[in-house]
Parts: sequence; C-alpha cells; structure tokens
Amino acid sequence: MPEAVTSTLGWQLWWGVIAAPLLALVVAWAAGNCVIERLRRLGVGQHIRSDIPEAHREKEGTPTMGGVLIVAALVVGVIVGSIMSGAYAAMLLLAFFLLFAALGGWDDWRMIYRGRAMGLPARQKLGAQILLAIGFVLVLRVLDHPTGGFAVPFTKLTWSVGWWYYPMAVLFIAATSNAVNLTDGLDGLAGGLGAIAAAGLGIAATWMEQTGVAVFCFALGGACVGFLYFNLHPARVFMGDTGSLAVGAGLAAAAVMTRAEVLLIAFGLLFYLEELSVILQVISFQLIHRRIFRMSPLHHHFELGGMRETRIVTWFWAVGMLISAAVVYGVWRLAAP
Repeated sequence: MPEAVTSTLGWQLWWGVIAAPLLALVVAWAAGNCVIERLRRLGVGQHIRSDIPEAHREKEGTPTMGGVLIVAALVVGVIVGSIMSGAYAAMLLLAFFLLFAALGGWDDWRMIYRGRAMGLPARQKLGAQILLAIGFVLVLRVLDHPTGGFAVPFTKLTWSVGWWYYPMAVLFIAATSNAVNLTDGLDGLAGGLGAIAAAGLGIAATWMEQTGVAVFCFALGGACVGFLYFNLHPARVFMGDTGSLAVGAGLAAAAVMTRAEVLLIAFGLLFYLEELSVILQVISFQLIHRRIFRMSPLHHHFELGGMRETRIVTWFWAVGMLISAAVVYGVWRLAAP
C-alpha cells in the first residue's frame, strides 16, 4: 500500500471501505434463499432462446431477475459504508446503478410476461441506456467534475478530447453495460468477472483517494461474490438484465468518476472481448455471409468447441484475475512515492 494513501485515509474511512463489501456479501448470502423462493412463487422463470447450445435446455424455468439480490446487498453495503466513511460519492453511483437495475427489471419482466426469451426491443433498450448515461454525465458536469479527456492514473499520460469527452463517456457507459449483459450467458461467468473488475477498480480508487468510489466498487464486488453462491453451476438463479445491465453501468460510472476508464478496460477486458465478438460476428455475416465464430458471444464459441461450461468459466475467471493482478501491480508501482 502506498504510504501517501495510508497516511491520508483515517480509520473512519478504512472502516467504511472494509464494511461495505463484507455487509454486501453477508446480505446477499443471507437473503438468497428467500429471494429465490419468492421468484419461484412469482413464476419468474428464464426462457431459453432456440439458437443457443442444446446443453442450456435444462436451464429452462430457472428463476431469473436474481439481480434484485445484488441490488439489495449493494444498497445495504453502500449506505452503511458511506455513513461509516463519510464519503458520499458512493450514493450518486448507487442511484445510477438503481436506475439501470430498474431498466433491466423492466426488460426481464416483459420477457417473462410475454413468455419468450426477448424483452424490450434492442433499440428501445439501447436508447434508454444512452438517456440514463447522458443524465449521469450531465450531473457530473453540474458538479464540476473534472472532464474533457482521458488519463492513465498516476501518470502524465492524458488524451484531451474537449467536448467530445461527453458523448464518448456516454457511449463508454452504454457499451460497458451491454458488455456485461452479453457476458451473462454461463453460470457464474458475469458475476465472477464483475467481482474481479469491481475489486480492481476499488483498489485503484482507494489509491487515488476516491473513497466514495472505492466504497461503491468494493460493495459491488461483495454483492457479486454473495450472489455467486447461488449462481454457480448448476445455477439456482440467474442474474437477468436486472443485474447485468446495472453491474456494467455501475462499473463504467465509477470509472468515469475517477477518470479511470483505461483501467476498467483492462480490469474488465473479457467483458469487452465478449462484446467485440458479437460485433465482429454481425459485421462478418452482413458483409460476406460468413461467421468468424461458431457462435457469439465468445463463451458460446468455446462451448460449441466441446469445452464444458464450468471449464470455460474457470478459464475466464483465471484470465481475468491474472490481468487484474498485473494491472493492480502496475498501478501500485506508479502510485508508490
């Protein structure tokens, strides 16, 4: 831990940073069975698309909208962590997270109500994501949050883009939200990678003395870990868009607040690769009528290649951890006095 950061953060701040993820994890773990049972009684079952691998057929009817568990855990963790640390920037991120959770919940509910594997039309969902992202960026502007360019924390490397920063930040938030949503296709995949990215960003935010952002990120990581107890294969509940859209948007918003977008791209690299695989697949099929991958997103490509679901998730987690560990070490070296 860099000495400058250790001396700057008092015990009050440290207790908030530590309490947030622990409380979020405990709440998610303790409330999981009740939430799952309630979802079962409501008939909130997942509808499986006809174009995904055959092995997923057995998951038909598994409760979805499990993201409400992450929401509940995050709310408790952030509120208590903010009060204990006195750093209330986490509350702004929590409000933004809840808006995306509501959007995802609406999408999930339409899917369930219609009895098919599609909820909101893609254009409507993307439009709503962009509008919410615009609102967040405008709030930062009103609060005189430093904007105008991108930077690599603890270095002099900056990229000034002027007013173009605002539309780029909006697209970054929407793209990250959709990247996590696309990754949520295997048991434990999105939740595990979300916890890894949140932890890495939380460590970086702590070293940047952005305690409010750190509280939010650590609480989000704790909530994802608690959710994983019920989401590992064979999953007892799915995150749904309620969780995936919000987790991605929350991570991106935290990165924008700390001007650490570059770090999040590294911490969440596999999210973006999953999204890129879908984009490349669509472009290739539209232009030359051929597919690059057996199926997109990328995890389905490996699945159709014969890899077991649990092995794919394990490898993705391992790669995500290695990348995040390398980035955290690099940031630590840069932050050291």
